[in-house]
Amino acid sequence: MATNRQGMSIDIRFASLLHSLFDAAVSAAQAEAALPPSLPAPSAAGRIILLAAGKAAGAMLQVAESHYLDACGLEPGRLTGLGVTRHGYGRATRQLELVEAGHPVPDAAGVAATMRCLELAAAARPGDHVVVLLSGGGSANWIAPAAGVSLADKQDLTRRLLRSGATIREINCVRKHLSRIKGGRLALAVPEGVALTTLAISDVPQDDAAVIASGPTVGDPSSLAEARDICARHAIEVPPAIRAALVDPANESPAPDHPRFAATRYELIARPALSLAAAADVARAEGYDVHLLGDSLEGEARERAVEHASLARHLAAHGKRAVLLSGGELTVTLRGDGRGGPNQEYALALALALEGAADIAAVAGDTDGTDGGGGAASDPAGALIDPSTLARARTMGLDAAAFLARNDSTGFFERLGDLLTPGPTFTNVNDFRAVVVDKR
Repeated sequence: MATNRQGMSIDIRFASLLHSLFDAAVSAAQAEAALPPSLPAPSAAGRIILLAAGKAAGAMLQVAESHYLDACGLEPGRLTGLGVTRHGYGRATRQLELVEAGHPVPDAAGVAATMRCLELAAAARPGDHVVVLLSGGGSANWIAPAAGVSLADKQDLTRRLLRSGATIREINCVRKHLSRIKGGRLALAVPEGVALTTLAISDVPQDDAAVIASGPTVGDPSSLAEARDICARHAIEVPPAIRAALVDPANESPAPDHPRFAATRYELIARPALSLAAAADVARAEGYDVHLLGDSLEGEARERAVEHASLARHLAAHGKRAVLLSGGELTVTLRGDGRGGPNQEYALALALALEGAADIAAVAGDTDGTDGGGGAASDPAGALIDPSTLARARTMGLDAAAFLARNDSTGFFERLGDLLTPGPTFTNVNDFRAVVVDKR
């Protein structure tokens, strides 16, 4: 996959490698290669019911549809289903419907499509096979508010959670206890005796199935009490309807030991570790030592950036040629009114921490193609830096520290021409960061 290099100002010595590393990570998580080997074979007479949600839903539905109709020769009447993906992430399908809906804040299109997915699941008959295709973003795309909770309530709460600095695990814990599909409830909607398979692309720390798209087909180890505690800990004010829902025992999600989950299959077809391994192969082929810092890093973006800058400086001081690779999902606690996301904030904080150190460059980008922003598919995925970043900013009258203070990393890198803008990648294995030390 080629990313957009137009207007890029960083040193060409670094530019090609940084883009190649990001592209390798994204390519390793594409549904075209990862999905077909894991799709279950159709039964002799039953239907395949495909239900897809998330940023990769369009690609996964398209690939699965082609697999069953072409590779398996399944009669069109025995294939049904529905997918929900983020606006701008649609892919052409032949007979199955794909709905584009809101992300990260849910919308009415998502509500309507989610209710139809639940109806399709409940209408399955013995001999049918319900195949759920999940990817990051599914929590916002599959939105079915609990009784008494409105869409407006969920939208407002989502915005508050996103601004609070809460982790994805915390956000999804709250979401699961305000939903009729998340936290294992989709699995409960499928009648007993009907086969249920979930194939997922992981975008969460430790590849936790209960967190990916808020775990609609697996048991939920979290509780209503934890959801209430998360809201309190992050000082999130909730409206009366949500407050009531979070104390209603009917909204306690089914636990992992619920008998329905014993008869289901769940498989990860792509995950962050595999994408980091693909990028590592590219780096080693170019003669770099690879330092894997982990595929599940969490914490404040600017704090992790300072840590990584220190590691990179240490390697440079010892004359190393190396690449630091990491994944996971960092967070940003909003203090200003700027634009950006955790990858761009990380890149800006990293540039400041490096202070123009020679021979060090980096890329940070969300593998789904968008990092924060206004919710458009055209939003940037991240940004690139090199030793000239701060010097070029100063010649333009830009104060990098001031941009960071008001969380305006997009504004900063937009002016420099160093945003990473691949557009929708149709997959999602979380954030990708590569810091290159090229001491020659």
